[in-house]
Amino acid sequence: MSKSALAYLVSLILLGGAVVLGVTVGTVPISPTVIWNPASDEAAANILWNIRMPRVVLAGLVGAALAIAGAAFQGLLKNPLADPYTLGVSSGAAVGAVMTLFFGISIPFLGLFTLPVISMIGALITMLAVMGFARLVDRSMKMETVILTGIIFSSFLGSIMSLMIALTGEELRQIIGWLLGSVSMRGWPYVQMALPFVLVGSFVLWLYRRELNAMLFGEERAQHLGVDVKRSKLAILIGGSVLTGSAVAVSGTIGFVGLVVPHITRLVWGSDHRHVLPLSFINGAALLIVCDLVARTIISPTELPIGVITAFIGAPVFAFIFFRQRRGGL
Repeated sequence: MSKSALAYLVSLILLGGAVVLGVTVGTVPISPTVIWNPASDEAAANILWNIRMPRVVLAGLVGAALAIAGAAFQGLLKNPLADPYTLGVSSGAAVGAVMTLFFGISIPFLGLFTLPVISMIGALITMLAVMGFARLVDRSMKMETVILTGIIFSSFLGSIMSLMIALTGEELRQIIGWLLGSVSMRGWPYVQMALPFVLVGSFVLWLYRRELNAMLFGEERAQHLGVDVKRSKLAILIGGSVLTGSAVAVSGTIGFVGLVVPHITRLVWGSDHRHVLPLSFINGAALLIVCDLVARTIISPTELPIGVITAFIGAPVFAFIFFRQRRGGL
């Protein structure tokens, strides 16, 4: 068996195990047999298909979207610390979502999709602003410059969100919990809201997998290899912003998934984006399903925000990558 085939096999087994655990483990234990034989326990089947399964599917979509977006951003910037959270893109998407709720925006021909669309626009504008400001500060776009610019924009956008939340009164206090990240009680409508954008965004990034490989050697080398660098960069930024915006719109801000999953995927299976992108998609889904399971069971019946669990995992990994990068540069 080839290394790539083994990678997909292992990743799919992990994802399948995460899904089974996600739908069967909880306050009410459910036998796995209920999955393929709902008639054996109708009450358990109702919990499984109407509460747990949409939650697990949504967590998987969000994790997959953030992970593949992180993989693309890391490849584009040649920076292992780049992800939607550290670049401030998640904060931009969150501002778009909060503004939609704050002002009660509803675009007639979009309906249910107004929230993710405006969230994506916020993500894309923030991404372009971060890259533009970082280039003004440092033409070489060093790792530290890009990350610090992302932190600056995240702080500024966070203050905008805090202002809107403070002005809303009690009706949107729940948004604070939402911003910490959660897929609780969303249901199938949220899955339907996110699914088309996750698929489209992932497909766009997949189309540019070879361009991402070429750009690992630098933009000039990529141009010599026949890559339209400007068009490729714009398409990758749009695809990543679509994924980030759709994820944030349905789950709030969940950090570090897009940093941890692609980095570990590259360490274990190599840096070829033909495999890094789909493997990050699969492993990101598995990771967030497991994180959500931990968030809702570790201090049951109280639920933790899923962002707390991902931060516990992601912050040490972020520190490790940063330390290794700095030591390597000495």
